[in-house]
Amino acid sequence: MFQKNKKILVPFIIAAALILAALLWNVEKTKKIPEKDVVIIYTNDIHTYIKNRNPEDAKKALNLSYSAVSALKEDIEAQGKEVILADAGDHIQGTAYGDMDKGATIIQIMNETGYDVATLGNHEFDYGIARILELINKAEFSYISCNFYKTDDGELVLPAYKIIEKGGVRIAFIGISTPESITKSTPTFFMDKSGNLLYNFYSGEDGSELYDSVQKTIDEVKPQADYVIALGHLGVDISSVPYTSRELIQHTHGLDAFIDGHSHTLIEHEYVQDSKGKDVLLTQTGAYFKGTGVMTIAKDGTISTEVLHEYGRQNEFVTETEQGWIKTIDEKLGEKIAVLDSKMFVMDPKNPAQRIVRCQETNLGDLTADSYYYFFNEKLKMDCDIALSNGGGIRNGINEGDVSYFSAKTVFPFGNQICIVEATGQQILDALEKGAMFAGIYDESKHIPAESGGFLHVAGIKYEIDSTIDSTVQTDESGIWLGAPTGKYKVVNLMVYNRKTHEYEPIDLEKTYRTASTNYTLKNLGDGMAMFKGIVPILDFVGEDYIILSDYFKSFKKGKDGYPHISTGNSPLKSYKNYLLDYENPFGSGRIEINK
Repeated sequence: MFQKNKKILVPFIIAAALILAALLWNVEKTKKIPEKDVVIIYTNDIHTYIKNRNPEDAKKALNLSYSAVSALKEDIEAQGKEVILADAGDHIQGTAYGDMDKGATIIQIMNETGYDVATLGNHEFDYGIARILELINKAEFSYISCNFYKTDDGELVLPAYKIIEKGGVRIAFIGISTPESITKSTPTFFMDKSGNLLYNFYSGEDGSELYDSVQKTIDEVKPQADYVIALGHLGVDISSVPYTSRELIQHTHGLDAFIDGHSHTLIEHEYVQDSKGKDVLLTQTGAYFKGTGVMTIAKDGTISTEVLHEYGRQNEFVTETEQGWIKTIDEKLGEKIAVLDSKMFVMDPKNPAQRIVRCQETNLGDLTADSYYYFFNEKLKMDCDIALSNGGGIRNGINEGDVSYFSAKTVFPFGNQICIVEATGQQILDALEKGAMFAGIYDESKHIPAESGGFLHVAGIKYEIDSTIDSTVQTDESGIWLGAPTGKYKVVNLMVYNRKTHEYEPIDLEKTYRTASTNYTLKNLGDGMAMFKGIVPILDFVGEDYIILSDYFKSFKKGKDGYPHISTGNSPLKSYKNYLLDYENPFGSGRIEINK
């Protein structure tokens, strides 16, 4: 009896032993901890801001930069800790320091800083697919993305993950690119001449393709790694649903942490439960070097994060490269790129002490709005209906003669990013009304017309302001828009240019119009423009305002001297029949008429 039962029990005993061994191996696997602290320094959405953005920032001795990050890496290593340096995307585009050589020097600086791994943000594609692939080959760090693929064979363009061994443990980074990259870069860059996609991103209308691609990668890498960290460019904006980092965590399992980008959100540490109820650490540093993240995998196996907002030392070698490139670009900003045939005005030509750009139309106001309108219509082919340029952002006029990037920078010194949204006719009317609150009013205390930084210069529309009507716009004590005027609108006869019929037509208040302007106006409630609150950009961060203006300068017809000559007759918008253009008139082309 015993012998018979023994034959039966032996296989079960062996199977049980194997199961127990596997369980013990897994327990040991999950408990593996570093021999020393492993620190992951991480950045996201730098957008080529290697130079202080304004004079106030320049006063801060502890401002962050690539050279400061490099020094931070050195100082942590000097403490006997292991360091990994990672970036979550959007690092080669945004300012002239990236645009001038299409990201090449930024990659060089990142190489010198000591980056180990990066993923692609949507703006990595802004110079075209061929260019980013070329830059990837120049990078001394690894680019990864588990959901960016070629449509002809379904093969991933980049490795899905990278495993880095530090402190006796293996850390797997999984790259994740936002499926919004196609629409939030330039769609045609991903297509052939017939409009067929050559490259795409695993996404799914409900996000399922994205989640599946990440889960597949987690399952593949999990047996090879002690820690699995997502390095993603997804963000947490509601406009990015269902492709946000929070949703991805909730629909997958196996991640230990998620280093995020895209939404420019400061998340020092947040815990999100995955599909099996485990807490996953989510973090993001904001944007533009306003913060640098430090994630520590401690010797007890715990993971913690903090975001630094300053650092007191810089790596001299990286600083030398940064400053050399800044000097090169600043010199290029002074190079002649066009010739201006007529002076562009901020001040009243009849009274040079009176700033009129904040209270009525000027030729420079028209020119700046036209630059946005031209860029989205003729360069990006995005069917832009309206462009808005706030008077408070137009700081200086331009004299006749040679024009440079620096000339555009003096007009737009703040470096605001440009975006395009879909706004209703009512929102456009309300924005114009808010900007026209003080139009036609004379400031007796200053002996000049009353000014408003929110006065809007326009392209693609025209309107009238009835100055005999007192503004009844509802605002809070800070001047933020609360609601429509309680009485009559000062803005009347608002018309939109139809590029097909070449005629100006009455605006439809319920219709949506593709509208271009700065993030300041359309996203950040600049000048109190809260009627746009919560609006979702179609395309964001396409470049700084002065770069867009410079691009418009260079688009004008060339003269005999070989340079573009900025005049009405030479404008690329001259082909728009009946479109209001008159750059020779200091007071513009009649797009804004103030009736008294």
